[in-house]
Amino acid sequence: MTTVDNKDTLQRFIFENAAVRGELVEISQAWREIQARNSYPTAVRAVLGEMVAAAALLSANLKFNGSIVMQIHGDGPVRLLVVECDAALRVRATAKLAPEAMVADGATIPQLFNAHGKGRFVITLDPQDKVPGQQPYQGIVPLVGDDMATVIENYMLRSEQMDTKLWLAADEHVARGLLLQKLPRNSNASDQVKQATAEEDQETWNRAVSLASTLKREEMLEADIATLMKRLFWEETLRVFDPAHPEFFCSCTREKVGAMLKTLGQGEVDAALAELGELSINCDFCGKHYGFDKVDCAQLFAGGPAADATQPASGTKH
Repeated sequence: MTTVDNKDTLQRFIFENAAVRGELVEISQAWREIQARNSYPTAVRAVLGEMVAAAALLSANLKFNGSIVMQIHGDGPVRLLVVECDAALRVRATAKLAPEAMVADGATIPQLFNAHGKGRFVITLDPQDKVPGQQPYQGIVPLVGDDMATVIENYMLRSEQMDTKLWLAADEHVARGLLLQKLPRNSNASDQVKQATAEEDQETWNRAVSLASTLKREEMLEADIATLMKRLFWEETLRVFDPAHPEFFCSCTREKVGAMLKTLGQGEVDAALAELGELSINCDFCGKHYGFDKVDCAQLFAGGPAADATQPASGTKH
């Protein structure tokens, strides 16, 4: 069995002679960086950490060079959760709460995001190298489920029509997750052989899910990947692949912030400048500060660069 190091780690494996695959992920360094600039209530932090683990698990199977973006749009004390992870397992995340929101430590997903039944779960698949006119794929479903794992399982069943089970846990130190998927078989074998392999796949799937369902949240938070794999699947024959290593990364740039300002329109930007003198924008994901004065904004709408993108006009610009 592969020995993992102290880096944030994602471990893929498959069950030999069965169309069932699994992944375990452990994110601590990147998770601490995500939390470094924000102090979230305990219940919000737990759900956001579980989304971080889930995004890494799903991104590990992306078939294109791009990102998966997971969002919860809420109508309760929490208005928005966003996690983005690309095919290289570079991840970032943030949360937005309603003004003066009060969040109990044990608040559930319905209490946090679905107070009036209008909460939505959104997954966007965004290729980096789009052809002209290509739009990201986006799936939007009602927020169904009392925990993050159930929300994603319901989405996968509706959108991917693939049996998927998740186990997720997060606290202030670590976010961990386990994913199991039952894969379709592409076979030219006889009907009799197909039936036999289908029955074996189902048996392996049922057994794997049963074993994984013994996991408790406390166990997931305390045990590392190697320990969890040994405890759960020590009687199974697994093929284990080289581990991958998630890391924190924010893709914000001055150019992207300038493009966002342009979408607001010159009239709105000029009105804000008249009131504030300078537009001060902080990235929600990494905290970087971007300042745009009247000259910067004039250049934006004149089609020029937003000041010098490589050398900010002042020490506070990035």
